[in-house]
Amino acid sequence: MLMPKRTKYRKIQRGRMKGQAKGGSTIAFGEFGLQAIEPAWVTSAQIEAARVAITRHVKRGGKIWIRIFPDKSVTSLPAETRMGKGKGAVDHWVAVVKPGRVMFEIEGVEVSIAREAMRLASHKLPLLTKFVVRSKGAEA
Repeated sequence: MLMPKRTKYRKIQRGRMKGQAKGGSTIAFGEFGLQAIEPAWVTSAQIEAARVAITRHVKRGGKIWIRIFPDKSVTSLPAETRMGKGKGAVDHWVAVVKPGRVMFEIEGVEVSIAREAMRLASHKLPLLTKFVVRSKGAEA
C-alpha cells in the first residue's frame, strides 16, 4: 500500500474538501487521463485497485502515471470503545481529491483500450470521474 515514508505530524485533522483542484487539472504526462468530477478521500487500497485494473486491461502495454498520493492519515478508535480517551491510532492513509484533479494518465495504447481501462479503474474509486484526452494545444 502507498503511504509516506515519514511525516511531520502523525495525526492530521480532517479539513474540508471545498472548491476546485488547485493544480493537476490538466494532462501533463500521458495522452489520456481519468479526471475527478466530485471531491472525495481516495484510500491507498483504492488507488492500488484502480492501478491493477488499468494494468490488467492494457496487458502491461503503454505507460501509466498515478498523479495522486495518499499523504493524509485517518485515525480510528477500536470498536466498542467509549467516547473520550483521546484521538485514535492511525488506521489508513488517503489522498484528498478535489473536482478537476487528473488522477491517472496513460499513453502508448489506443483510445478504445484506454477508455475501457479508465472505465474499469473508475469502478474501483469512490467518486464520479470522466475520461479526458490531451488537447492539441497542450503539447509542451
